[in-house]
Amino acid sequence: MLELALINNSLGALASAASRPAASLAVGVPSLAHLSGLDIAVIAIYFVMVICIGYYLKSRANTSEEFFMAGREMTAWIAGLSFVSANLGSLELMGWAGSAYQYGILAAHWYWIGAIPAMLFLGMVMMPFYYVCKTHSVPGYLKLRFGQGSSTVAAVSFAFMTVLMSGVNMFSMAKVMQIVLGWNLTFSIVVSSLAVAAYVALGGLRSAIFNEVLQFVLIWGGALLVPILGLWEAGGWDGLKARIATNIQQQLIPAGDYTHMWRSMGHFADNPMGVHWTGIVFGLGFAISFGYWTTDFLVVQRVLAANSLRSARLAPVIGSFFKMAVPFIVILPGLLGLVVLQNPDGSHMLLHGENYVAAHAGQGLHSYNDVLPLMMVRYCAPGLLGLGITALIAGFMSGMAGNVSAFSAVWTYDIYQPHIVKKASDQHYVAVGRWATILGVIISIVAAYSVQGAPGIMDYVQALFSFFIAPLLGAVLTGMFWKRATRQGGFWGLLIGTITSVSLFLWVHFNPSALRYVALSPDAKDMAENMYRALWSFLATVIVTFVVSMLTTPRPVAELNGLVYGATKLPTEEPVPFYKNEWFWTVIAIAIFVTLNIIFW
Repeated sequence: MLELALINNSLGALASAASRPAASLAVGVPSLAHLSGLDIAVIAIYFVMVICIGYYLKSRANTSEEFFMAGREMTAWIAGLSFVSANLGSLELMGWAGSAYQYGILAAHWYWIGAIPAMLFLGMVMMPFYYVCKTHSVPGYLKLRFGQGSSTVAAVSFAFMTVLMSGVNMFSMAKVMQIVLGWNLTFSIVVSSLAVAAYVALGGLRSAIFNEVLQFVLIWGGALLVPILGLWEAGGWDGLKARIATNIQQQLIPAGDYTHMWRSMGHFADNPMGVHWTGIVFGLGFAISFGYWTTDFLVVQRVLAANSLRSARLAPVIGSFFKMAVPFIVILPGLLGLVVLQNPDGSHMLLHGENYVAAHAGQGLHSYNDVLPLMMVRYCAPGLLGLGITALIAGFMSGMAGNVSAFSAVWTYDIYQPHIVKKASDQHYVAVGRWATILGVIISIVAAYSVQGAPGIMDYVQALFSFFIAPLLGAVLTGMFWKRATRQGGFWGLLIGTITSVSLFLWVHFNPSALRYVALSPDAKDMAENMYRALWSFLATVIVTFVVSMLTTPRPVAELNGLVYGATKLPTEEPVPFYKNEWFWTVIAIAIFVTLNIIFW
């Protein structure tokens, strides 16, 4: 109860801190575009397709293994695309496009150092344990390793986070509809939530995965026009950099390095994000990134649905190649917005400490979170706009579906079954899973309204990750790689780590001068604070787990088979040609990752 009270208080403080008077600037602004009949048809066809897929797959979601784990029949390519698409929601499309407008190319760190090492680590090192022990979730693994107490703490925290994240996706999509088309906010939320509830409740994880693959294709097809046409207008990459530099000199945008990823990381005050390279490498690159990609059930669930261990290991590697390419359709539009989106007086206006932009003179001012839909209105002609809007809807619904399906599984397996109805038929738990889907959607709708006062979507989301994901990483890593870790150590480490993160947030919220201690500099900004808070909570989890474990009795090594590295006999697989080997493609992914960081250094 103490943990839940702290979480509720912190989220209330977070919403309050994120609120700005300027958040209502877009309210009352007339729609920026009018859909043609072709545009409406494209959007309508998409909604019909996702419902039909869910209905078609309903007959293949009758058992708990089929409903929650898609029968473990997914190929590496399907699991890999779903693995990336489950993350390709509002975080990717609107959130990071807006963050790129605010912070420049530094936002691409979340796609490269903030994703690729962790994805490859999941596939090559952690996936065998998840797959061999046949766990249905990360809390399920903690139950096997540390007992029910640790599993319950992780499950409650994760369930709480997933519905809040689903609410962010709902709200973001509704804002696109409101800003671009003038649609009512509530109407947009209700339509999207009903569609997601229908196809996930009907077809379970299998339906979510197939729809995510469809959504992945639509997102790329619909969003690709913006960077291509934007670069054409800006004069290519070199022209874009030159125009950004000119706008900085003319003070049309705040001073900072918007086009280099590492060069300005030597001091907190030298870059728009107010972050030091240690925060990027250890806070983002390790605590947040590894926490999300290796322990967040939303994405891990997709890989667990693979049809073999090799497919399960290869899926994150396949996903890493697509992840490295996503900044082209997400980060680049935000950078282009710095030079092609002008306010009525021809400048970029700074209000309440944030940038506000307009697509064309006379159309009013909007938060930087609205940069991507504004860019789509600018470049997409009738017909193409419908495809672009469908791409955004697909992304948001992908995020909603991923969170709702994960909430359904965790609620059923890790909360309902061990604490409410311990012994029931398989059909009973499938029915509970379907009702949990509806419950998750309802709670997500409430959460959507709770974030409407926060103009900074990504600051909100990254704070949630520091609360829940980083401590979970500490518990999983100590349990998976240290035989001496005990049940008591895992429980208290996870609990104290979560409380530490929430406490640090509240400390800075009520005493802003504490920022110099939490984020190591008074020049740090919200995103930098999130990184360091995640790092401290991870360390708190590991330290407490270590101390308590040294004072308590460990389990016999014989009981750790399938749970701990060094105590588990992994299955051997038949040799395959090098081009089908997961290690070969891992090396290729690492080479591309290093090259990208050097090019944009």
